[in-house]
Amino acid sequence: MIHQYKLGGCNIVLDVCSGSIHAVDELAYDMIALYEGRAREDVLAAMREKYPDADEAELGEVYGQITSLRDAGKLFAPDTFAPMAGKLKEKSAGVVKALCLHVAHTCNLNCAYCFASQGKYHGERAVMSLDVGKRALDFLIEHSGTRRNLEVDFFGGEPLMNWEVVKELVRYAREREKETGKNFRFTLTTNGLLIDDDVIDFCNREMHNVVLSLDGRKEIHDKWRVDYAGNGSWERIVPKFQRLVAARGGKNYYMRGTFTHANPDFLKDIRTMLDLGFTELSMEPVVAAPDDPNALTEGDIPVVMKQYEELAQLMLERERAGKPFTFYHYMIDLTGGPCIYKRISGCGSGTEYMAVTPWGDLYPCHQFVGEEKFKLGDIWQGVTNDGAQAEFAACNVYAKPECRDCWARLWCSGGCAANAFHATGSVTGVYETGCELFKKRMECAIMLAVARQAEKLT
Repeated sequence: MIHQYKLGGCNIVLDVCSGSIHAVDELAYDMIALYEGRAREDVLAAMREKYPDADEAELGEVYGQITSLRDAGKLFAPDTFAPMAGKLKEKSAGVVKALCLHVAHTCNLNCAYCFASQGKYHGERAVMSLDVGKRALDFLIEHSGTRRNLEVDFFGGEPLMNWEVVKELVRYAREREKETGKNFRFTLTTNGLLIDDDVIDFCNREMHNVVLSLDGRKEIHDKWRVDYAGNGSWERIVPKFQRLVAARGGKNYYMRGTFTHANPDFLKDIRTMLDLGFTELSMEPVVAAPDDPNALTEGDIPVVMKQYEELAQLMLERERAGKPFTFYHYMIDLTGGPCIYKRISGCGSGTEYMAVTPWGDLYPCHQFVGEEKFKLGDIWQGVTNDGAQAEFAACNVYAKPECRDCWARLWCSGGCAANAFHATGSVTGVYETGCELFKKRMECAIMLAVARQAEKLT
């Protein structure tokens, strides 16, 4: 299976199952589209008609090159991966490598689009005790098998509302590292209101990454990200984010925004972040019920698609000017990247990765917290809801009939189980809007990589 498209002045052919990417001229692009399943003479005859100035030698040479790529397994490669589906999860059954610690089911903002119901996750406000947090870290160690590197994300709500417990848990983990030979990598996700010198200093010492919530333009950010008095937060958090990022040397952070029906033209928000001095950026589409006023509408999608294309061009322009920036969804590795097992099996939610509530319950990931049928167990007894975990263990790209003929399947690995559930009621469903946006992002990301390589060669 191949996928062909034109973007940014590039003619791109992606061979889905080999992962090979070819940047070709117009003649080769059109010949590849006709090649499979047709006789050589029929293909050449169609090309003579479309390209009357091309001589026979050129046509024959291009046809031969396509044939050589096919024989080398770099074009029209067969899909041999279906039998591998689920094998990685079988091999790593019972091994947990990462936890999302919900240290605070409470928040000091009242964001209208919050999937977590303003941090309460459809339940009561709560904060995690130190004892529960320690037990969660011990649970991770006990269930990590031979893995050395373990990951913990301090999440909420707003985790800085339980900051002293966060610091004590990091200290506890560092002690356990010495005893167990494990290595913890911590991430903190924050809205920024409570950032101070202590938070900055501690994060710079201990946090592998910091995720900062900013929706870009002041008028957009303050439309949604308000406190309980209805006041916007932009002016209070931006200077704190700037201080934190400067203290981190401009590295190991992400400025994460959400775009909604109010700002499908999110490139303006990206530009605002750049003007503020931030260069590690992410903008995520809101996931909301269709009747939610924040939800992206059918009319928004073409606008968003155009924004992704213009974003890729902006990245190239700034790179040429010596002012590069990173966009999370355009970070792809065309020479390596995840192994095929990982590409098939997906993110590992519910198996390798779990979320822990303030009282120690286990869920497949942060977006399932509060959905009682997906409660897996707790940090004392471990996983007791074997049926729910089996549902996630079986969730891979080949478990979804809609994905089997999709060119992007080995890039998205079947997509986000939580988004699928909230859109369709099933973790093996397909969130169609999310799929369309993902495919556009991948086309733009691949085009960026092709353009960069071309500029290196010239």
